[in-house]
Amino acid sequence: MPKAILFRKFQKVGEILESYHHEASNLIAILQKVQEEYRYLPEEVLLYIAEMLGIPPARIYGVATFYSHFTLQPKGKYLIRLCDGTACHVKRSTGILEKLREKLGLSEVKITTDDMLFTVETVSCLGACGLAPVLVVNGDIYGQMTPEKSVELLETLIAKEEKNARTA
Repeated sequence: MPKAILFRKFQKVGEILESYHHEASNLIAILQKVQEEYRYLPEEVLLYIAEMLGIPPARIYGVATFYSHFTLQPKGKYLIRLCDGTACHVKRSTGILEKLREKLGLSEVKITTDDMLFTVETVSCLGACGLAPVLVVNGDIYGQMTPEKSVELLETLIAKEEKNARTA
């Protein structure tokens, strides 16, 4: 496919590449910006980046899979990361996880809702042991959570989305 056609198809990615001067040495920063835009790294976008930077797709895939920050799977608008480190686990973070999954119809295998609104993941440690159990929603920290508080938080987010849908 000619580069001009590819650029139109991936205009936002093209703008990100432009902002980093199409330099392969900026690959990690480029991938971070792309993931901010899409909430994950789509395969076709990675191939486009490889073409535009003139580097093998395997190199990009290697970077994207090496760093745990990057994901190749679609994530929901609200990324919920629940700590399951020692302090959180001892304070029953598993009960929170069970409640979140039950409320959202998720499982250990299915971590994102069909409407792409929520993704629930567990992490080894969030570094906020004094607030255990802790969960983070899109960077906002919620400490001393309980299963009930986690459902209340979900209901608040869902109500916010419903309100935004009505006013849109």
